Amino acid sequence: MLRFLLGPFVALLPKRWRCSLALLPSADWRVPSILSGLAEFLVAVAAMLYWYSYSVTTWVSRGLDLALAGKAGPGVNEQEIGFMAIFIFATHPLTWLIAYCAVEGSVRLVAAAFAESHLGILPLFVLDKIFLKIIPRSGPSAAEEGGYPEGNLSSYVGAIREKVRVSTTAGIPDELCVSTEGAEEFLEIRASRRKPDWTPPRTVKYQDIFYRLEDSSTGSARRPYRYRLRRLSAGVMSRTVLVYVPEREPVVSKPKLHRAPVSILLIPG
Repeated sequence: MLRFLLGPFVALLPKRWRCSLALLPSADWRVPSILSGLAEFLVAVAAMLYWYSYSVTTWVSRGLDLALAGKAGPGVNEQEIGFMAIFIFATHPLTWLIAYCAVEGSVRLVAAAFAESHLGILPLFVLDKIFLKIIPRSGPSAAEEGGYPEGNLSSYVGAIREKVRVSTTAGIPDELCVSTEGAEEFLEIRASRRKPDWTPPRTVKYQDIFYRLEDSSTGSARRPYRYRLRRLSAGVMSRTVLVYVPEREPVVSKPKLHRAPVSILLIPG
């Protein structure tokens, strides 16, 4: 039901804007695009009929008033006044605008029905291209740097949230927690800022020790970004190895010990 109510309106937007809303999967835009193109065409046809009736009637009436008042010049008849009204109608900018909408609606309708191409309206498409030209993207966007997928409206919200979080947690040092599981040693880094390029299974070097990044997660604490690294017995320095050099002296915390519950046996005496 949602795609029949909002889909035709959202289908007017360019593809990039449409995908950013994440309203429907890309495969489900065929019907909303058909309805949107059909609605645009029918509204344009109805507007053209009304505009023709209104404009021609108005200008013929004004022409007759001028002719009766003797201001239209000698020898002006009703046919010439009618022809002039049609000429004004045909050259009026609003007539061309309505005609454009009718053509665009029919093209969008045919493209969605037969070519499965979900086109938005041309003015917004041009506006989107101008916007991209004015603000070029030379690298990953703020949303991508924040770990949010591009092309989703939540990515922009996430990027803003990322900027706010960075500004409010500035100056908080990383927290390191070393733990052992059997013969394996793990290092967990809890940071207030996201570390670029720290994606598993990258190799990380810290204090001449090599680690393998096993997992990364995001929480909601003062240090929401957590990176779990497994210590390697040996490692080779290369261009792909990430060197961890914290800006401030990190805080070292001890892992919590999970004590088994102690049961007390009472012996009746």
